[in-house]
Amino acid sequence: MHRRAFFRASLATAIAASVGPGRAFAAALPAPGPLEAVTGTGGRVTLAGSELADLRKALRGALLLPGQPGYEDARRVVNASIDKRPALVVQPSGAADVRTAVDFARAHSLLLAVKCGGHSYSGKSTCDGGMQIDLSRYRGARVDPVSRIAYVAGGSLLGDLDHEALAAGLVTTAGTVSHTGVGGLTLGGGFGRLARTHGLALDNLVGVDIVTADGLLRHASAGENPDLYWAVRGGGGNFGIVTGFEFRLHPMRRQVTGGDIVFPLSRARELLAFYAEYTLGAPDHLYCDVVMVAPPGGKGGVFVLSVCHSGSDSDADRDLAPLRKLGKPIADRIARVDYEVLQRSGDVTDPRNRGEYLKSGFANAFPPQLAAAMADGFEADPARGTVALVQHAGGAVGRIAADATAFPHRRATHNLITSASWGIGSTDPAPHMAYVRRYWASLEKHTDGYYTNETSDEPQRVVDDNYQGNIDRLMKIKGRYDPDNLFRLNANIQPRA
Repeated sequence: MHRRAFFRASLATAIAASVGPGRAFAAALPAPGPLEAVTGTGGRVTLAGSELADLRKALRGALLLPGQPGYEDARRVVNASIDKRPALVVQPSGAADVRTAVDFARAHSLLLAVKCGGHSYSGKSTCDGGMQIDLSRYRGARVDPVSRIAYVAGGSLLGDLDHEALAAGLVTTAGTVSHTGVGGLTLGGGFGRLARTHGLALDNLVGVDIVTADGLLRHASAGENPDLYWAVRGGGGNFGIVTGFEFRLHPMRRQVTGGDIVFPLSRARELLAFYAEYTLGAPDHLYCDVVMVAPPGGKGGVFVLSVCHSGSDSDADRDLAPLRKLGKPIADRIARVDYEVLQRSGDVTDPRNRGEYLKSGFANAFPPQLAAAMADGFEADPARGTVALVQHAGGAVGRIAADATAFPHRRATHNLITSASWGIGSTDPAPHMAYVRRYWASLEKHTDGYYTNETSDEPQRVVDDNYQGNIDRLMKIKGRYDPDNLFRLNANIQPRA
C-alpha cells in the first residue's frame, strides 16, 4: 500500500474508534426517508427524513431503522411470542443520548418503549410503530469498597452488578437470572436470593440518575428530589429512564449453600404442605423456592426445592436438615457453591426460543387450600411446557412500611407464578394460554395484588388498586414529572395535577 493511502486509512480507523461504533456505522448508512410512526395515544405521525438525519447526527450511539443491521436483534425480547416492530430504535451510549432520544420522542409524541434486559413477558420493552430505546450498549458497574456503594449504568444486567460486587466481597439483592436488566428488576421491586436478608433491590437503592419526560437529567435520593426517589422505588418506569443506579452493598463471602433437591411431581401435594410450614418459619438467611415443571412431551415432570442459604456452614446444615428427611430424591444438588455461579444457574432455563404466557400474584399466607389447589390444578401437556413457581419472600422485605417506598406489598410471604411455554409456529398458543387462566383462577383468591414487573394488559382500575395506598401520591408525582404520560408502557400510573 502507498504510504499516504496507508496513513489515510489509519487515520480513518482511529477516528472511527474514537467516535464509537454507532457514529462510524451511521456514516455508512444512506440518508433516511420519511417514516410513518405511532404516537402514544394511537395517532399517526410522519417523521421527516431530515429530522431522522439530525437525530442520527446528534447521537453517539446508534439509530436503527427497519431493515438495517442490528434492528432485528434490538426489537426482540426474551418472550419470543412478542413480535413487535418499532418505527425506530435508539441505542444510547450514555445519558446524553438518552436525553436526545427522549426529547425527540416527546417532540413527536411518539409511543415510547424502553428495553434493558428484555424480560418483560408482556412485551412492554418493545412496541409497534413507536420508538424503542434499547439500553444494551450502555452497561457497566463500578464498586467503591470503602463506601460499599455500587455505581451501575442504566442498561446493565444483574450479572454485571454481581460480578463487580463479589470481587470486593460485597453483594446486594439482584434477582435470580443474571441476564435480567437491572432497571426493570429494581424499579418494580427486585426480589432475589438475598431479599429475605437484605430487602428488595429497591430497598438497597440509595440514588438514581434519571432522564425525565422533559429531557432533563436529574439525581434522586433521600436528599435530592426525594419525591422522585420515593416514586421510582416501586413505580417502575413511569417516571423516566434511569441512566445510573447507586446500590448499598453488604459484606458476604462468595461461598453459600445452594442448589436444587428434586422429587417426583407425584409428591406435589405432600411437599407443598411441607413447604408452606417450612418457609413461613425460616430464618432470614434461608431462601427456598418451589418449581414444578412438566416439560413438553407430557412426561418427566418434577417437583424442585431450590435453595440459597447465605449464613454460616453450620447454620446451613441445621436449617436445611429437614429437606434431607423428605425421603429419597431424584437428585440432590445442594452443596457449597460460589454465589455468582448460583446466580447464573437459572440462565439456561430462560425460554428465549419459545413463546410464554404467565399469571402471577402475591400470597400473604400459604394455607392448605392454596397448596392443594396448586398441586391439583397443575397439568402436563405434550404440546407445552408447564411451570408453577413459588418464590420465597418475607424476612427483611416485610419489615419495611408499605408507604416507605412506592412498593406496597410488604405483607407478601410468597410470589406465585404460573406459566405455559410453546415452540413458536409448532402449536396454537390459545389453548395453553386458556389453561394458565383456568389454573390461575383456582389460585387467585389466595393472592393480594401482583408484581408489577409481571404486568400484562390489566384494566386501569386493577393497575391502580395494585399500588394500594400509594396510588394517589404516585399519580401526583407522575403529573409533576410526566404530565403527558410519555412513559406509559409499564404498569401505568395516570398523571394527576
